[in-house]
Amino acid sequence: MSSFLFDEFIGTPPAAWKQKIQVDLRGDDFNDNLLWKTKEGIVVKPFYTKEDRTNIEITAPENSFNICQKIVITNDIEANRNALDAIKKGANSIQFIANKKFNPEVVLKGLDKNYSTLYFLFNFLDERFVEEIEKLTSKNNTFFQIDIIGNLAATGNWFTSLKIDHNKLDKIIKICKNPISISADLYDNAGATIVQQLAYTLAQANEYINYYGIEIANKIHFKFSVGSNYFHEIAKLKAFRLLWESLLENYQVSSHKISTNIFTEPTQRNKTIYDYNVNMLRTTTECMSAILGGSNTVANNSYDAIYADSNNFGERISRNQLLILKEESGFKSAQKITEGSYYLETIIAQFAEKALDIFKQIEKGGGLLKQLKEGNIQRKIKESAAKEAYNFNTKKLVLVGTNLQQNKNEKVTNEFEKNPFVTKRNLKTIIIPIIKKRIAEDLEKERLKFNE
Repeated sequence: MSSFLFDEFIGTPPAAWKQKIQVDLRGDDFNDNLLWKTKEGIVVKPFYTKEDRTNIEITAPENSFNICQKIVITNDIEANRNALDAIKKGANSIQFIANKKFNPEVVLKGLDKNYSTLYFLFNFLDERFVEEIEKLTSKNNTFFQIDIIGNLAATGNWFTSLKIDHNKLDKIIKICKNPISISADLYDNAGATIVQQLAYTLAQANEYINYYGIEIANKIHFKFSVGSNYFHEIAKLKAFRLLWESLLENYQVSSHKISTNIFTEPTQRNKTIYDYNVNMLRTTTECMSAILGGSNTVANNSYDAIYADSNNFGERISRNQLLILKEESGFKSAQKITEGSYYLETIIAQFAEKALDIFKQIEKGGGLLKQLKEGNIQRKIKESAAKEAYNFNTKKLVLVGTNLQQNKNEKVTNEFEKNPFVTKRNLKTIIIPIIKKRIAEDLEKERLKFNE
């Protein structure tokens, strides 16, 4: 019946649409006026038709996304209590973040390891401690977010040294099922373009493969952050799966044998201390992009995460944002609903193609580690961040309540629980670190001075 219904309509070819638009432009050039080119060089057209389809098949998770609650471990008993409470209130995944060793038996007490997906993010490297945790958890549902190259890129130093770090990671690889996580969020939060994020993440994964062998590909997972460019962030995650599968096939490994896990959270890059409730709107659309992009796990950030310690209210709001999306807004099985979108397929293909070009340049130049040591990656990201800062300062890039429609009566003091600004560290480093920085920091500092 539906086929007969649609047979009654005459299709309009793209050339006819363009001709009509050209008439309406009254002599102005179609390409100059209606084609939008992003900072990555991606061309966005005013309309798309089935002729724009690429018909690229991209693997998407079969199961619904996990709702993850972040827990920073400062007290073992309290961390356990918070984890159990988060599970009780709707989360089915926990990310434990620790700056030092803790008692895993206390922290994990009462957690159903077969139900909950657990992520462990440590700011240290200890293979024996990782083994201790691995014995207490379900291997299939446990992911260690260990990234020695990411740590080097972010801090400018190895945990100990190149040789020792790789030897420790080698022992962890032999013990754990999911030990390596590529920190793609570092590039995003430092100001890299989407194309750069994709290329650097792929090159970073390839460094591990080159060192440990293609056999570890199934032990690598990925940690992304997404911004507020709704459709482009969806396309970013999908483009990465396409690139990762392409790399594996180049190593003659079937991508169907590799289970690719993507952990995603909202970016900190566009978050603000002024008009901070707008952060909830930003994180909502960002979580939607993360889900539609095919993330396995989504960990939302609370609206006050950049300047306040973890608190019950902020955690409840951030968790409920995901629960509403999953249970009330139709996103429970949304990983594949963007398939067939003419627009998205075109953007995905462009992202992948441009990122692959950069990846090839990096590999031709000796790989990501060499490029980091020479400072080329840092320089490229710094240039991209500077362009973004210029757009923000000239209001081409708008953060409502910060550089547009400011609330002049809003008073913010310097008494933050957490420092929301980048601070200089007087540490000797072996490479230039890649620094995470929010777009609004400089403007916020000026407003704070004015309020004093």
